[in-house]
Formats: sequence, structure tokens, C-alpha cells
Amino acid sequence: MNEYLKAITGKDITAKDFRTWAGTVLAAMALSELESFDGAAQAKRNLRSAIEKVSARLGNTPTICRKCYIHPEVLNAYMDGNLVLEIKLQAESELRSAVENLKPEEAAVLALLRARLAKVAEQPKSADPNVLSGKREAVHNHGPRAMPKIESKGGDACKAFR
Repeated sequence: MNEYLKAITGKDITAKDFRTWAGTVLAAMALSELESFDGAAQAKRNLRSAIEKVSARLGNTPTICRKCYIHPEVLNAYMDGNLVLEIKLQAESELRSAVENLKPEEAAVLALLRARLAKVAEQPKSADPNVLSGKREAVHNHGPRAMPKIESKGGDACKAFR
């Protein structure tokens, strides 16, 4: 399968890349369907619930699913309280551009990831001490509070989107 994918695309694409894409889109959809959260504990419960749904669909454990098949920026956008807004805005923009081969939810997730990766690329590496500590300010319904940045331990999910 992987040889076939490489032959028809001319790129180093594997079946895992498609599985990672599917897991990322499913996670974004599951998280966007959840109610907003009031605090970190509720946010973590919501993340766990969404990841469990995705892992059941992919046939993996939640830990493997989160580590290998969901791009961490989708989880970060949710923790920032911006996932639904970013998906809506980006979907509208991307649907007007040349993504006619993607489903609307795929176009939205692709746009979200592109925008968030562009933001990360623009930030100075060590100017903000919160970035170094892995924490940053997130604004939710009850004001700013430090939320942990979610990173993929294995980096597998990120690889597929570079």
C-alpha cells in the first residue's frame, strides 16, 4: 500500500498519514460538538471524551490515538477556547479557495492547522517565559488562566502536516 501511495503521489506518503488525518479531523469534529467548559477539569474531561470517541472509531487505545493520530494543535485550539471559532472562520475561507477535493470538515481542519502553525512560526522562540515553561494564557468565559500546552510525545501526528 505504501509503495503504491508513493508511486502515485511522488511523495513519501504512507497509509498512516491518512489515518492521522482521519484521527485529527474526527477529533476536531468531536470537540466542536462539545459544550464550552468552565475550567481546566471540565476541559480535560471533554478532551478525554473526544479522544475516546476517536480511538473507538480508529480501533486504538486513547493513549495511542492521542499520541499518534491527533494533531496536538487541534487539542491546543480547544484548550484555548478557540476551536469552534477558528474552524468556522477557516472553513469559510478555505471553502472559497481551491480545496474542492476535500470535505468541508477536512478543509476546516486543514485551515486551522495552517493558521496555528503560521502563528507558531511568527513567535520569537524565547521571548515569552510562558512558552518556555509550556504554559500560556488562555481566555475563556471566566477570564485568562494558564493552560498547559499539549504536545505530541512522539511527534507522529505532527509529521503528517509538515
